[in-house]
Amino acid sequence: FRGANLAIWNSRDSYERTHKDQQFDNGGDEAEQTDAAKSSFSELLENEPLFRDSKMAYVSNWVRYMAHKLEYSLTLSLKKYTREKLSERELIGVVVKNLLYGRITYLHTGKGPEMAPTMGTHDNTLLVRKLPVVDTRYVSIGDAVVLKDPNETSKYLVRRLAAIEGAEMVSSDEKDEPFVLEKDQCWVVAENQEMKSKEAYDSRTFGPVSMTDIVGRAIYCLRTAVDHGPVSNSEFAMEEDSPILAVELDVDEMAKDHKAE
Repeated sequence: FRGANLAIWNSRDSYERTHKDQQFDNGGDEAEQTDAAKSSFSELLENEPLFRDSKMAYVSNWVRYMAHKLEYSLTLSLKKYTREKLSERELIGVVVKNLLYGRITYLHTGKGPEMAPTMGTHDNTLLVRKLPVVDTRYVSIGDAVVLKDPNETSKYLVRRLAAIEGAEMVSSDEKDEPFVLEKDQCWVVAENQEMKSKEAYDSRTFGPVSMTDIVGRAIYCLRTAVDHGPVSNSEFAMEEDSPILAVELDVDEMAKDHKAE
């Protein structure tokens, strides 16, 4: 909005000059003239097309964000309701608490060269979107997902989702038999093209993983304090995650977390 800011700034100068001229010529009350100038400037902002567009985008982001947050809160609360047999009153309380005070993202530290160049080869701080349900409605091929390490479930990996249930997997090695991914199975791969398949710790090493092992989608990566940006995901995911980034992204918070590691 650099051009818009310049236009608004020039207009503000014009109003300030007019305000000063009126003061000098008429000797009017300074407070009244200041209020009049502020009112005129506010009207000018409201009539600026780019200002209106940015205001509408802000409102749109918040509406979409709250819709995502409500969906996440309801899903989470219903799971708790079923698991812990909550009363309806307790259920409503959990929904409201999650909606008002909860976040649908969290910070995660990603390490290793497997996801270069999306991630750095050393420590990375990731903003991860929590997913209400992990199925093809919420994740797509091409997404950078955070999942439990199949061999050490207390640890987490970041990998690209390469295939989902029903996909036929054919190896370049003729010795390997083709197979089809079963229901709720997926295939995840490392992104670093310089690594050999045996070096990359992904489905080529540990095989298919369950979709339920996925806990979130990486939507922003801070490699260093001056090297950070949104993670490239599927077109669907980028569109869905944009209002969440607009509201919950705090680069300063990520930088502090990065320093503390």
